[in-house]
Amino acid sequence: MSDDPARLSATALAGRFAQGRLSPAEALEVVLARIERLNPRLNAIIALDEAGARAAAAASTARWRAGLPLSPLDGVPFTVKDNIAMAGLPCAWGSPLFAGQVPERDELPVARLRAAGLVPLGKTNVPEFTLQGYTSNPVFGPTRNPWNTALTPGGSSGGAAAAVAAGLGPLALGTDGGGSIRRPASHAGLVGLKPTPGRVPRCDGLPAILLDLEQVGPIARTSADLIALLALLAPPDARDPLSRAAPPFAVPATPGRQRILFVPRFGANPVDPEIAASTAAAAARLAALGHHVEEGTPPFETELLAALFNPIGQAGLAWLLASRGGEASAPMLREMAAAGRALPATALFAALDGIAALRRRMAGFFTAYDLILTPAAAALPWPAEEVAPPVIDGQAVGPRGHAVFTNFANLAGLPGLALPGRPSATGLPIGFQLVGPPGADGLLCALAREWEAAEPWALWQERG
Repeated sequence: MSDDPARLSATALAGRFAQGRLSPAEALEVVLARIERLNPRLNAIIALDEAGARAAAAASTARWRAGLPLSPLDGVPFTVKDNIAMAGLPCAWGSPLFAGQVPERDELPVARLRAAGLVPLGKTNVPEFTLQGYTSNPVFGPTRNPWNTALTPGGSSGGAAAAVAAGLGPLALGTDGGGSIRRPASHAGLVGLKPTPGRVPRCDGLPAILLDLEQVGPIARTSADLIALLALLAPPDARDPLSRAAPPFAVPATPGRQRILFVPRFGANPVDPEIAASTAAAAARLAALGHHVEEGTPPFETELLAALFNPIGQAGLAWLLASRGGEASAPMLREMAAAGRALPATALFAALDGIAALRRRMAGFFTAYDLILTPAAAALPWPAEEVAPPVIDGQAVGPRGHAVFTNFANLAGLPGLALPGRPSATGLPIGFQLVGPPGADGLLCALAREWEAAEPWALWQERG
């Protein structure tokens, strides 16, 4: 294992703190130096709180020396996506409309990590209103992928994924409203979880323009880090009724033999051949590990997903802009808001009814299967300044063509996990996705741990 604190996992860092071999203050200085060296190229962190981080690291150092850590991750640095409120730092949401906003209090997940002694570094970049699948905005510009800085890390948690992949802190808080944790994690060689609604309680945050489709979730380098972070975030809170309905978070010692439906593509939507091959290899490997893997088609009409998802985002954005008295900067978002303003109430109600029907249908599906396996994204990373790849496997696609695999989990209220698969011929990361029934977050974590043990090449590598 490397002795460079910036290359250590969160759990390895905490282990060294406990042993007295390294202090949180010393580790932070190494991470800050790495941020100074790499972030100007990557533009992953758009607001850095050095003074606050140093104060938190000094307090953690004193606690470890006294043998009184606040949690197993006390002193570990983390970043916060710029649509999650963090007291004293800007929460621009990628938009000029919010560029001057500085929250007075933390959103609950940030508050919980502070209370557990973790060291908040700052905010990571997002696309405007976190409604696009790459990471750039008119306030801060584009974020670049540490594996190839000409390319995007995806979005909307692209800044979070780029930071973790580049060693700018081992942990990140992201959000996922349609795949915004899972796709960036797959583009950066990381582990990322979209939790079950309510698994990570929320309050004191930005307006919920995607209703309960969006969750806060962890992005990490290893399964152990993801599990340790999620354990701190998961206890229910009375201010979030969904959290009170979620079963307790627990990770089984082994995942047991799972019945997995492998869905290599959604209808006629194209998939990059290297991604298709990598995901098929993951399916074969899971079968070799003893799981029952059966290839098939999606248990829902994929062509209807957009009809369910789009009205929520359109109406939510139109409502937000009306409340702020402004307009979006990106042309695609202006069109989206215009569609929301023109949307009749009956269409929105029809989408909500369709989402409820999808959730009932998936409940029936999970009586026959335990998990669904798909690619995490349909395309490899594309140029950082471009919103989306226009062509996949020789076929023209729209701006969401790369993102077809992920939003069904949000619509259906299901947890979804991105894991590293075999990379492309040029070394670009490729991830695959496992989706389970509501409350299966712990099972997905157990599978992540099993996968990592079986495929050590999937562990994080230093970039930069």
